[in-house]
Amino acid sequence: MAARYDLGPVDAVQGPAYGGGMRLTHLGHACLLVEVADTRLLVDPGIWSPRAFDQRDLSAVFVTHQHPDHLDRERLPELLRANPGATLFTDPGTAPQLQDAGVDVEAFEQGDEVTVGGAHVAAVGREHALIHEEIPRISNTGVRIGAEGEPTLFHPGDALDAEPGEVDVLAFPLNAPWMRSREMTGFLRRVNPPYAVPIHDALLSERGRTLYLTQADNLGGQDTEIRDCGHGEPVEFRR
Repeated sequence: MAARYDLGPVDAVQGPAYGGGMRLTHLGHACLLVEVADTRLLVDPGIWSPRAFDQRDLSAVFVTHQHPDHLDRERLPELLRANPGATLFTDPGTAPQLQDAGVDVEAFEQGDEVTVGGAHVAAVGREHALIHEEIPRISNTGVRIGAEGEPTLFHPGDALDAEPGEVDVLAFPLNAPWMRSREMTGFLRRVNPPYAVPIHDALLSERGRTLYLTQADNLGGQDTEIRDCGHGEPVEFRR
């Protein structure tokens, strides 16, 4: 049976005030800070996302899977200590590993839903994309984030086969060892959201990143506008 958590109300955000809509900040590679409904959520604080560990006043942290570019195990305890009100949710394969290491964590898998303050998060997806036949596949839980009357966001982690339904903003992997560029643009076409933001880009040079962004723009969703958050400044979305 799908689990449903309700963490209840959270304290008002103590960082920069933000009222209405959804604000996304790309903190490096696959990591996004999502601010919606006076709630601050962090997704995939990995080893290539150092700014993630400077974040405070978080309500929850979500980890899609255990690879180090999405989860920095060494710095995670530091992040949680600095955000004592934040609950950690991870895919079902990672949760028991962290529990064995003494980390307080909730397993979050396909069909689960959680309410954090005014935000609602649903787990979408089960398995990491195939990297190679000789590398075992692991669990991967994408997150669909929204709030009443506000835009919805889907962060897929490392997979392109999940079905998030209609979303306003799609965070899409720009480049990965497990993905061809035509799969990236095919993912954009299939979901075809109003907006898409590139993530998972740490392996690209500046010129290479521009090339992939051009492909996403020219060959992606017919109705999709690419909004690049790669400069690290917040980008706002409203319905």
